Amino acid sequence: MKKNTIDIITMGCSKNLVDSELLMSQFEVNGYKCTHDSKKPQGEIAVINTCGFIEAAKEESINTILEFAQAKDEGRLNKLFVMGCLSQRYQKELEAEIPQVDKFYGKFNYKQLLQDLGKAEVKACDGKRHITTPRHYAYIKISEGCDRHCAYCAIPIITGKHVSRPMQEILDEVSQLVADGTKEFQIIAQELTYYGVDIDGNRHIAELISKMADIPGVKWIRLHYAYPAHFPWELLKVIREKDNVCNYLDIALQHVSDNMLQKMQRHVSKQDTYDLVSKLREEVPGIHIRTTLMVGFPGETDEDFNELMAFVKWARFERMGAFTYSEEEGTYSAEHYTDDIPEDVKNSRLDQLMALQQNISAEIEAEKVGKVMTVVIDRKEGDYYIGRTEYCSPEVDPEVLIPTVEKQLRVGTFYKTKITSSEEFDLYGTTLL
Repeated sequence: MKKNTIDIITMGCSKNLVDSELLMSQFEVNGYKCTHDSKKPQGEIAVINTCGFIEAAKEESINTILEFAQAKDEGRLNKLFVMGCLSQRYQKELEAEIPQVDKFYGKFNYKQLLQDLGKAEVKACDGKRHITTPRHYAYIKISEGCDRHCAYCAIPIITGKHVSRPMQEILDEVSQLVADGTKEFQIIAQELTYYGVDIDGNRHIAELISKMADIPGVKWIRLHYAYPAHFPWELLKVIREKDNVCNYLDIALQHVSDNMLQKMQRHVSKQDTYDLVSKLREEVPGIHIRTTLMVGFPGETDEDFNELMAFVKWARFERMGAFTYSEEEGTYSAEHYTDDIPEDVKNSRLDQLMALQQNISAEIEAEKVGKVMTVVIDRKEGDYYIGRTEYCSPEVDPEVLIPTVEKQLRVGTFYKTKITSSEEFDLYGTTLL
């Protein structure tokens, strides 16, 4: 057990990761050494930043807490703290069930932990982060919370209403990160396209991204978690015209049948959804769309599912994830609908959808063979350098594998790369120096 060392473990999404990075920075100016997601935690203190989005994520968070609780029982850990979405929502239940945890914090009061350890929040360090990703890229969280009330989603219950960060604060953060060597920025929020509405009633996402793109040294900007209803079309002009805004948009569509969209309370129709995808492709030629779809929502018929399959065949999403419906207590669907689709039907539909997408992805990636693309190198792994094109977000999208025997490449550097072959989800290439 290492004295004055804190192990931070982050569960769930990149939005949680940003919170962990902010906390690590505060710990470090108070004299602690921090490790993040260590395979062998050895600190005297552990902080687990939990996820509470869906059942599987909650289970994973609880199992992780129990592992560290056992370490504390065995004398391998002095103090154990828990923060984040799961404890925001279930604090009282967790306190009763896992007494080994010294204190539970929610999603917004976690800096209280500093005081509870007898330390002070250092204002000069406020907003500064210990970046845990490779130095060349970082996540930028532009808002917290969500004003949407989709029937299945617990996020608004956990995070509360949408709150945008001040624009200048975000731009200053990007400038500081550029000065520290960051070149690529993943812009994240629960609902990216709503940015600014809580400030003055208007959407300012296009203005924010345009100003960010004008900061010298910003090489790539990639946008995550847009919402289909009332999409701010002016954002497409920014994506199209700013060279350093990647031709990439992550927009969760969830379903396409009118029956499902209405029951899910998505405030869009089937026709709206088809029109949206068409307009994205028309306004930004070559755009790569990442989406998420759900199967097995209460009342989903074979016809609804067939409409979804037909939509995916038509849309040919470059990136697509899917998951089965999981009932979350407190949500509209948990209180008003019966979870009536059997698990085997849910899983069968998921398998069919992902098999279809696998073929589409293989065809799309194969079309890149022979092309020269810009690739940023993320890491070296075995016999390959692993990189990404502008169409690929870290950890979730295809990667480009470049043999190490060819040339010595530097992590965080961008190279012109000729794509030589492809697989369903990954590409192989050779750099042109």
